[in-house]
Amino acid sequence: MHKQKLVTLDVEGVLTPEVWINLAIRTGIDALMVTTREVRDYDLLMQKRLSILDEHGVKMSDIGAVLGGLEPLPGAREFLDSLRADYTVVLLSDTFAQFAAPLMSQLGQPSILCHELDVTDDHIDDYVIRIPEHKRRSVEAFRALNYHVLAAGDAYNDLAMIRAANSGALFRAPENVIDENPDLPAFETYDDLRAWIDAAGLSAGEN
Repeated sequence: MHKQKLVTLDVEGVLTPEVWINLAIRTGIDALMVTTREVRDYDLLMQKRLSILDEHGVKMSDIGAVLGGLEPLPGAREFLDSLRADYTVVLLSDTFAQFAAPLMSQLGQPSILCHELDVTDDHIDDYVIRIPEHKRRSVEAFRALNYHVLAAGDAYNDLAMIRAANSGALFRAPENVIDENPDLPAFETYDDLRAWIDAAGLSAGEN
């Protein structure tokens, strides 16, 4: 039976800059440099981030100012446009709708599934997870809908998504993630990632 091919991609580090790293640079708060590339426990990471924001009085408007100065990574828009011409593409991210909106407009408004921040009077009160392990569970749902899923990401929080897909790969991942997952193909350029997607997709009719 023929299966429609669907590509799921992480966002930050794959298509866009890391928001928290840029916020750390902009504010001078080095503790915000830590991301899912180093920390496996996303809840622990976010609780720490919110605590740091409160400690330093960083508001949603401050983050908005940082977001307003960000652009997609070089070549990301062209890569995504080309990919969407041939595949169904869904971005699966642990970012937040408030973070994603200005960058998604620059990427041609691709479909993205992510979380939300709970904001009151410019203060970030909390974060609202869509569902636990939403990346993995989204891929499993797509496969249950008879899609052949190809997935790529760069960090610890992408591994479950990558391994739940029919075929998965790392893209611009740090050495620690690559070294701990030697069975996963790893790529550094959009051309190489696209070539892998095309090659992996050839088996869609059988898997």
